[in-house]
Amino acid sequence: MLYENLLANVPELEILHTQKFRWLVTGAAGFIGSNLVEALLCLNQCVIGLDNFTTGKHENIKSATRINPGNFTLINGSINDFETCKLATQNIDFVLHHAALISVPQSLAQPQNYHATNAQGFANILEAARANHAKRIMYASSSAVYGDSPEIPKLEASLSFNFNPENFLSTYALTKYMNELSAKFYSNIYGLECVGFRYFNVFGQRQDPSGAYAAVISKWVDCVKNSEVPVIFGDGKATRDFCSVQNIVLANLLAALAPNVSGKVFNIGCGIETSLSELLRMIYKIFAPAQELRVNYESPRAGDILRSCADISLARKYLHYEPIVSLETGLEFLKESLA
Repeated sequence: MLYENLLANVPELEILHTQKFRWLVTGAAGFIGSNLVEALLCLNQCVIGLDNFTTGKHENIKSATRINPGNFTLINGSINDFETCKLATQNIDFVLHHAALISVPQSLAQPQNYHATNAQGFANILEAARANHAKRIMYASSSAVYGDSPEIPKLEASLSFNFNPENFLSTYALTKYMNELSAKFYSNIYGLECVGFRYFNVFGQRQDPSGAYAAVISKWVDCVKNSEVPVIFGDGKATRDFCSVQNIVLANLLAALAPNVSGKVFNIGCGIETSLSELLRMIYKIFAPAQELRVNYESPRAGDILRSCADISLARKYLHYEPIVSLETGLEFLKESLA
């Protein structure tokens, strides 16, 4: 009952304890999507999940819906199909759009797939939500849109005022910025309320550690638990703003209910810069305290950036967002979920 406890005392969410809304979660069988499903079911909300299981997993759905399965309906389908999107958005109050292809290196190798799913797929969801009169759509953008901008911490306004297409380092980043432009257009022209999130480095339960493009925390935890040697691309001094998935869930729910946020995009992170070397030491301390720290260093990957950290003051102002789970606590939660 992790989410029930974490969200119980958030004043802005009180209405969710007494009133039931209908929510569509796209990418419901994925990492972030399944956590959103679990949290909403903990709050006794009615949830429709949409996923084609290209990367999502049936076990994620099973785990996320164990608390209140009667309030959940699964649609097995793709956001690339407009008719499926129209079906999924019928009688929906809020859309939480998290279906996407997410690997930066893979997006450079398969740009057409990323445009088809991330850009056109999102366009399908926007139009379907508009046609079916959804109240508001929350969608996942990414801190990748900042590219190699040297500004630390990253400010939302800086990208708007100093836009430079040369900053984009991957097709993934490009498609996420295209999502922001599309959402802004639908807010301005059609009046569809849209709220975007530039997520920083999200981690937590149900994040897949397998594959060459797995996120660093899930991959390193898997290595350490199996007494394998983690790999750092670069010298370990690169930094990230690591954000536990529980904070992502909180931001989505706050944005659904907050006034005067349509058309806005928010950084969602913890506002704390942590180097990869520091992170690895923390993982060893929590997951394998008896092991000696080992690491292999390899050349930096294409599309990776040197430093990343969020300025979250805008989310604090408009959403009353405050991270409820720190990096260390999030790692402890992850350890419990893997036990």
